Parts: sequence; C-alpha cells; structure tokens
Amino acid sequence: MLSLQIFPRKCQSSQRRSWNIAKWWVWTVLCCDLLAHHGTNCWTYHHSEKPMNWAKARKFCQENYTDLVAIQNKGEIEYLERTLPFSHTYYWIGIRKVGGIWTWVGTNKSLTKEAENWGDGEPNNKKSKEDCVEIYIRRTKDAGKWNDDSCYKQKRALCYTASCQPWSCGHHGECVETINNYTCNCDAGYYGPQCQFVIQCEPLEAPDLGSMDCSHPLGNFSFTSMCTFNCSMGTNLTGIEETTCGPFGNWSSQEPTCEVIQCEPLEAPDLGTMDCSHPLQNFSFTSTCIFDCSEGMELMGERKTICGSSGIWSSPSPKCQSE
Repeated sequence: MLSLQIFPRKCQSSQRRSWNIAKWWVWTVLCCDLLAHHGTNCWTYHHSEKPMNWAKARKFCQENYTDLVAIQNKGEIEYLERTLPFSHTYYWIGIRKVGGIWTWVGTNKSLTKEAENWGDGEPNNKKSKEDCVEIYIRRTKDAGKWNDDSCYKQKRALCYTASCQPWSCGHHGECVETINNYTCNCDAGYYGPQCQFVIQCEPLEAPDLGSMDCSHPLGNFSFTSMCTFNCSMGTNLTGIEETTCGPFGNWSSQEPTCEVIQCEPLEAPDLGTMDCSHPLQNFSFTSTCIFDCSEGMELMGERKTICGSSGIWSSPSPKCQSE
C-alpha cells in the first residue's frame, strides 16, 4: 500500500512562516471548506511516498486524484519548491513526448515555448529514450526546473486534485486552474464568471411595409439569433435579406428597408384633366389616376389607369381629341 503526502495549495495570499504545521493545516482545511461552500474546490497537491515509473505514476494520480500535475505558472513552482520534501529520485509531472512533441497529457495540448521550464542543457534526450519529464525539487542546481528522463525510471508521482469540474464553465468555456480557484475562458458568444450569459444584440423590428421572421436558439435577439426580412407586394427590399447576431453583439448586416415601387409620373392630357390618388407615395404602387376631357373633346384611351407591382401603369395615358 502506498502512503501519501498531501500538500494543499495556499488559500490566502500570505501566511506567517512562523506558524507550525498543525496551525497551517487547520487554516488550509477551513479555507478549502469555505471555498467549497461557495462552489469552488481548493486545488491540492499530492505525492506518493514510493517511487514508480511514469505510467504507473499517472495511473496512481488518476485513480486517487485528478492527474499528474500540470504546472500553470512560476507561483506554483515556488510553492512546490517550498512545500514538497526532498527526494533523490525527484518527481514525475504530467508532460511526455507524444508523436515527437512534448505534450501536457491532462489536456492533450502541446507544450508552448512560453511555458517551457527546462533545466540547463535540457531536454537532451540521452540515448533517444527520454520521453517523460521530472521536476527538480530542492535541488542545489536548477531547483524547480524540468528534466527529460526515461519513462521507466523510478520517481515519486506528483499529483493534483483540480478545482475545475465538467460543469464549472457551463459547458460554454474552457476551465483554467488558477491559484485558489479557476477561471473560465468563455467560448465566443458567452460571458460571465461561469460563461453563463449569452451575448445580446440590439432588438430588431420589421421594416415598414414588410415583415420579419426570427429564430432565437439561445434567447431573444442573442448570439446565433437569425432574422429574415420580406417586403410586401409592390415594394422592393433594399439591403440584405438575412442577418445573424454575432459573438460580439453585432448583427452581420444592417436592417433592410422596403422601398415602394414607382411608376412613371403622369400628366393631364391637353384639353383635359387628371385626378389621382396615391395611397403610398406619389405615382407609386396602387396609385390610381382618372382622366377626363374638356367639353367638346373625346377621350381616346382608357379613362382609368393603376400603377402595378412591376412599376408599369395598367394602361397608357389617354389623349383628348375633337369630336
């Protein structure tokens, strides 16, 4: 049976070094209980007493905690350097070479240049078999640095228990472990401490002489909402027919307008009169004009004409001729 040592993460910004271990432990437990009461688990470190190869070390961590430790920042390294006991075998961490690329095994993400913390001259891949990574703790040289080593070497497992849970960011963001807590890197279109809010766009209205049909998968006029516009008969759509609410609260296009179709303006015939009605606009769709001739003159053509939906009068303008 493996015996364990547990190293809780600090739950306050500073603690007097003069506190003894018992007082420090009580404070940590109380702090973690407080965080748990508010829905946050305190991130803790753990290690095995006995050394083992890298594969067994990871299995040990996954069965008892979350995984082999993933180093997030220099503050964690400093904390581990202060709290972990010295072990001549040092400690396995959650990095190994996958397809020739150093990878954080817990997230399956490649190790970036900015995150590298190799010791002097490392990684050197001696004998082309050093595919796993250890961290030097309380070493005279390169303390807190990494070294690549054979995965079959025997070292202590350095594990962690995560504060991130599957539901921590509402399934709409990436949970990132931080000191004492976690933060959520929200997916596009979401925001809030737990990515619980959806980005809103300005509400839209149907254009005059038109209609609007919208779908709202995530809430009225919010991210992914889509609106389609149509114009009434006798009008033309000016603009884009469809618009979508984007992840930054902007519509993909401006609201269109419905412009009334125009017919050619008419004039009264010589020696005659014209009386027109314009329900929408002058000489536009549905405009109606009636013609009459002066006494002694005969109307040649249709007495009434209407502006149609295609912008064409139903009949040409008539003329007045002598009887």
